[in-house]
Amino acid sequence: MTIYFIGAGPGAADLLTLRGRDILARCPVCLYAGSLVAPEILAHCPLDARIVDTAPLSLDAIIAEMQKATAAGQDVARLHSGDLSIWSAVGEQTRRLDALGIAYTITPGVPAFAAASAALRRELTLPEVAQSVVLTRTSGRASAMPETETLAAFAAARATMAIHLSIHALQRVVAELTPFYGADCPIALVYRASWPDERIVRGTLATIEALAGEAPMERTALILVGEALAAEDFRESALYDAGYDRRFRPTGAGR
Repeated sequence: MTIYFIGAGPGAADLLTLRGRDILARCPVCLYAGSLVAPEILAHCPLDARIVDTAPLSLDAIIAEMQKATAAGQDVARLHSGDLSIWSAVGEQTRRLDALGIAYTITPGVPAFAAASAALRRELTLPEVAQSVVLTRTSGRASAMPETETLAAFAAARATMAIHLSIHALQRVVAELTPFYGADCPIALVYRASWPDERIVRGTLATIEALAGEAPMERTALILVGEALAAEDFRESALYDAGYDRRFRPTGAGR
């Protein structure tokens, strides 16, 4: 029997991957993070599936549910919000499963920063503006940041930053980034990207605190910072340039 970890995506039910949908449809047990996963996604589960909201459960209780199902010969779909590669708490679960000898697989999902980028209709990497995206957060009660991973350390590169789980520390974020990016640097706050109640606040590092105060957001809002959020005079990529020689389009083929 297998535990199938599935990234449920940023919120919208139709942003679930086809693989994730198909796994849900055949698993008799589904454990899902009820505080963050859209309930519509559960419609893909079998009608007689046992569905357990893990939001109120401890890690021990979650693993116990997995053990119970596998002992009964049942596969388990384990739904997490977003993508499983970052801040999913999957690592501590798979470590337990490895120790217990329980098989598992991981199916990726659409990450929140990608949904936020789509909502803003902005590419986060633009030629000669930004070619890197830093995914980070500030310290929280559930997980402290390593001492080498500071906003200032990342900001020194002036890459596009996607700062998760930090809307409560917006004042601190602005204070730490402004010396590196400048007060006029674009910033956007995206609340519940892809959900029906999605909200976006755009501004600069100098104005965003006042703008955010007019419409307070909860912890799931994502902070995006960087020149790529507003740049318009960037150089076009050579990828589609008629004179760019590439394997599938030899030089001059597009002339």
